[in-house]
Amino acid sequence: MIGKRLPRIDAYAKATGQAVYADDMALPRMLFGKLLRSTRAHAQIVRIDCSDALRCPGVVAIADGSELPVRYGILPSSQDETVFAIGKVRYVGEPIAAVVAEDELLAQQALSRIRVEYAPLPSVMTIEDALRDDLPKIHEDSRKAGNVHKEAHLVFGDLEAGFAAADHVFEDDYFYEGNTHAAMEEHSALAQCSDGKITIWTSSQTPHYLHRIAASVLDVPAARLRIVAPFIGGGFGGKTEPFHHELAAAHLARKTGRPVKFTLTREEVFYAHRGRHPVKMKIKTGVKNDGTITACHLQTWLDGGAYGSYGIASTYYTGALTPVTYEIPAYAFDGCRVYTNKPPCGPKRGHGTPQPRFAVEAQLDKIADALGLDAAEYRKRIAVEPHSRSVNGLRITSCGLRECIDAVSDRTHYQRKHAALPLGRGIGLAASTYMCGAGLPIYWNAMPHSAAIVKADRGGGVTVYCGVSECGQGSQNMLAVIVAETLGIDTKDVSVCAGDTDLAPVDLGSYSSRVTFMAGNAARQAADSVRAQIDAVDPERTMPFPQAVALAEARFGPLVGVGSYTPPKDLSGDYKGSGVGPSPAYSYSACVAEVSVDLETGRVDIEKITLAHDIGRSLNPAMVEGQIEGGVYMGVGEAFFEASTFRDVLHLTPNLLEYKTPTSLDTPDVDTIIVETDDPEGPFGAKEVGQGPLVPIVPAIANAIADAIGVRLNATPFTPERILKAVANNDRALRLHAQAKP
Repeated sequence: MIGKRLPRIDAYAKATGQAVYADDMALPRMLFGKLLRSTRAHAQIVRIDCSDALRCPGVVAIADGSELPVRYGILPSSQDETVFAIGKVRYVGEPIAAVVAEDELLAQQALSRIRVEYAPLPSVMTIEDALRDDLPKIHEDSRKAGNVHKEAHLVFGDLEAGFAAADHVFEDDYFYEGNTHAAMEEHSALAQCSDGKITIWTSSQTPHYLHRIAASVLDVPAARLRIVAPFIGGGFGGKTEPFHHELAAAHLARKTGRPVKFTLTREEVFYAHRGRHPVKMKIKTGVKNDGTITACHLQTWLDGGAYGSYGIASTYYTGALTPVTYEIPAYAFDGCRVYTNKPPCGPKRGHGTPQPRFAVEAQLDKIADALGLDAAEYRKRIAVEPHSRSVNGLRITSCGLRECIDAVSDRTHYQRKHAALPLGRGIGLAASTYMCGAGLPIYWNAMPHSAAIVKADRGGGVTVYCGVSECGQGSQNMLAVIVAETLGIDTKDVSVCAGDTDLAPVDLGSYSSRVTFMAGNAARQAADSVRAQIDAVDPERTMPFPQAVALAEARFGPLVGVGSYTPPKDLSGDYKGSGVGPSPAYSYSACVAEVSVDLETGRVDIEKITLAHDIGRSLNPAMVEGQIEGGVYMGVGEAFFEASTFRDVLHLTPNLLEYKTPTSLDTPDVDTIIVETDDPEGPFGAKEVGQGPLVPIVPAIANAIADAIGVRLNATPFTPERILKAVANNDRALRLHAQAKP
């Protein structure tokens, strides 16, 4: 089964509409819930009057913050949210109360009858304002200056000596705009309370963490709570933490004794958000005349929105993986995440790494141009070595970075084209790395990160039980392939039961590109156990699989194998902040973008994207290529279209008509190259492909635009206005433009 282009086991169900998503589900006597959301960005709540709403026809119950006072957050160090705002609202769209009624329209109508009296407070809407100490604190209990949420300060090696030894020092400022996930499926949750047990069916990438937090917020024993993640219509990190509507649905199902469902509108999804942080960056790099890096200092400022979310981890991620790509003997990182009166930001595909990678790769191209170096050969020369340690102590195993750079350079003739194409046409290169799962769980403990159970029945069928969520990435197919390969059967004979906290053992969830490496290793171990039981019966005979299972069951009883995966302990150094960044393996990518730029209008057309990805070993090449193509699509969106921007305190484009994402007409020709390095610790040698391929897309496009027009863009998205302004403000670009005119 390994390495074959087989159809996914869930392909037919999804293609024919048989797959069941959270909003497809309905239960007898089900009620419909709607959230009353704040119309103020920052204000004290003086009074909430629900009396008129309670008298509305069809309204069954209303809940507000007084009923759910427990604070929570996905990270144990950022427990700063409540299900409904208590005493104060911190962004437009924050839930204040919830109504459940006999149908959705009646619930929506009742919201307008709830009266909320506010006492307005000044709003903090920018990073610069958040750093001031003369504006109100968004979180009064914060002991940090201004509205700072988290600071990180790390130094590795002798930075002063490194810069002193440099022949050249380059300093640049960059900005990466925030954006949202824009998954096709809006968030939805259905809850039921029966015989004292609460069940929540929800589009969640992390059923285990929701299970843990819901038990605390609802004040119920964890044994009386069940989380089920059905098919999920896209996650990309946007469904990796508990949401207000999930907890509200469970509370109101318990309160009314009837099932309750909340499905967010598209506008609500934009305010629920948890998307990519806007990040300001400063990067200072010292190099020798041959380009060898002597020192690097990276500074980042993250606009985190109103609550913590994954923000502490996000802050560290903007600096942690920089030295995992290139040799940097001395490295300093200063990160600062601030609170603002906007929807909270969290993880989006590549969590915390696309922003600094844009800065690093754009500056490396600038360095190569200034020193007269070939940008591809330069990156290969300074690339990290396989089976080494980065300057910040991260353990690197397999590394196909050089192979990826060679693959895209050869395929596109990069060296021949770079700096040699006519004005308005350009080619750009960038490289990157990403994790195969975090080395530490969110709640630190010594327990496995992933576990799986494999059961074989006497009819020859095999079932895999695992707690991961299938959010479109193909995790169920991956589990089926690994088990089928181990047992020597067809994937058609393997069923997968996933994302159910009652039926499957704990898995930490579908995030950080951890599923293939971690859940895959657990499933292989469980399947190995079943195989060993079958082999023990009569290893010398050949027979059909069902017969072998029947003989083994007669001897051992039910054939069940259990497996788990815990990362090695030596993945990072011993310093504060070392918990973010370590991984059992890292994938590597290299991307070449080819563009044409109309200097009259500023329009950019991407002619082709070529991307090579070090997958370790490809379990299914078709699925790997699909993930690469999806990463390219998302990267193109972030490069040219996507921006979570605000007019005063309101989201400027909270819908998919005005918030632009690429259409099929905007998606370029994509050439994918699979590079295999056969990681020694991955399941059958595999590494991640879910997030890594996105990371080099934006800087490759930026470098291609620079090659095309002779001026560099230091902020995303690369709009026509920004391009025309950059050309107008750059003498070299204007001269080139004038020379090119007939």
